[in-house]
Amino acid sequence: MLRKRYTVSNGKRVVTLEEAEEGGFIVTSPLDPELITEAESLAEAFENAADALGALRRSRATLLRKLTVPRARSRS
Repeated sequence: MLRKRYTVSNGKRVVTLEEAEEGGFIVTSPLDPELITEAESLAEAFENAADALGALRRSRATLLRKLTVPRARSRS
């Protein structure tokens, strides 16, 4: 059975809602493939997407800092 999918925008964010088997929606973003969350309503979808995007940004910033921290040179 095909589940219905909707791509919507609130003017700030674009999300895709896919009906979940257990009810509610699986929320993803065509602009950020790593963003995935769940919601029971359209309003909750945008709220949860904003929270998920914030967590992704913090995680990416942490990873970037770890990858760009200069290593101490060993003394010979």
